[in-house]
Amino acid sequence: MTKEPHELELLAESGRLLARVFEMLDRTALSGLSTLEVNDRVERFIVHDLAARPASKGQYGYAFVLNASINEVVCHGIPSRQAVLRDGDIVNFDITLEKNGYIADSSKTYLVGEVNPAARRLVRTTYEAMWKGIRAVRPGARLGDIGWAIERHAKRNGYSVVREYCGHGIGREMHEEPQILHYGKPGTGLALREGMVFTIEPMLNRGRRSVRTQDDGWTVVTRDGSLSAQFEHTVAVTSSGVCVLTLRAGEPVPADAIPAARAHA
Repeated sequence: MTKEPHELELLAESGRLLARVFEMLDRTALSGLSTLEVNDRVERFIVHDLAARPASKGQYGYAFVLNASINEVVCHGIPSRQAVLRDGDIVNFDITLEKNGYIADSSKTYLVGEVNPAARRLVRTTYEAMWKGIRAVRPGARLGDIGWAIERHAKRNGYSVVREYCGHGIGREMHEEPQILHYGKPGTGLALREGMVFTIEPMLNRGRRSVRTQDDGWTVVTRDGSLSAQFEHTVAVTSSGVCVLTLRAGEPVPADAIPAARAHA
């Protein structure tokens, strides 16, 4: 479950490369693009510019390099030529990358053009909730501390936390132990140890937390049609706290996010 120093170095390299993928998307005008076009751009960038492998392609029979989840889609949205991004949409891109046998996983919810204040607030609060969870990571902390920090921030702001999907350990495999729930009680669950690597990836809904899977077997949507947002980073437990392996250059980190820890790419 814990990684050796040389493995952490390789995971950090995968994380740095994956951060560059999102930095490329940050420079991309999304309005008017289909999610399949975004998928294809990301694949070219990973393969040709970064000499890496899109780890999601072929995993569990999935044919694409990312998930593109628009508005009420909670997660696992399938890229499509028909799904064209329009001003006012929010869209989460969930992307994995493998280099030298080790995988990094990250996601970001983008605002497309002029987005209404309610949607902006949901996206901002989800980002803050992820960082609340990251802030709880340190040796000796418990998994329940992470989930409690996320859920408390969500509820204080009037949002619900999706419970069907969670973060996960990561390394040579995309999904390893432990599971990282985004709700919980402080002081409960597995104790964190230096060398553990996992994702924190809360999904917050404007309405109720209930979700359903569409007939394609992949796309998960809110049952009440409300908006959903998600953010994700891959993190490593260090001797002094936490290292965010997928941190992007210039990424705004909340001022109180990790006071006694380290966040770097």
